[in-house]
Amino acid sequence: MRRIVFITGASRGIGRTTAIEFARNGYDVALTYFENEALANEVKAEIEKLKRKCAVFQCDIACEQQVKDAVYQTIKQFGQIDVLVNNASIAIDTLFRDKSIDDFKRVLDVNLVGTFIVSKTVGEFMLEKKCGKIINIASTNGINTYYPMCFDYDASKAGIISLTHNLAMQFAPYINVNAVAPGFIATQSETKDMSEDFIKSEEEKIFLHRAGAEQDVANLVLFLASNKADFINNEVIRIDGGMYGAF
Repeated sequence: MRRIVFITGASRGIGRTTAIEFARNGYDVALTYFENEALANEVKAEIEKLKRKCAVFQCDIACEQQVKDAVYQTIKQFGQIDVLVNNASIAIDTLFRDKSIDDFKRVLDVNLVGTFIVSKTVGEFMLEKKCGKIINIASTNGINTYYPMCFDYDASKAGIISLTHNLAMQFAPYINVNAVAPGFIATQSETKDMSEDFIKSEEEKIFLHRAGAEQDVANLVLFLASNKADFINNEVIRIDGGMYGAF
């Protein structure tokens, strides 16, 4: 039976890897990107090589109308959305004294409000057919691994965790809503400006003594979307190699 996944922010990083992994496991994919159309189309090409269909939408998830347009076009093209992965997020890393109110609001608008908008919009369709899976990409930054330059990002991810619990209650008993909280994941975008010394110091905090990979997160998301996870709901699952034990 054909299944459709809608993934936000899937032109690179965890979103890209997750989209391709879903396609590899038989899903058709609808994905959004914010500004880099070329990268998004590269993902589409990879998915189509796997003989799966892919629709690509430029979308600022903080804009309700853009979200509605992307979701409605997905329903028109594919007829359904079985799984939603709320992955899109931004970070504006500056020290507290340099952080502007506009920067703080923008991070929360995309990461938290955007997750709400997409979940509400897709959730309406899932409720009509009385089934669906929503997986939110949170972060251990929203639990207890705080960094002084991204406290707005940390706050947004803590908000996503709270939102996950509330959405699970609102959408019960038809939609499973869970969150994945990655720790230190070595994505190209996340580590490109980090020094080797900083990366090594972070890896030393992890029981497995390595950074996580995008594929690690994608594997967990795919599991939560599967029928093997049908009785998992309202959970926040850390995927950090045991990093929390170092604090």
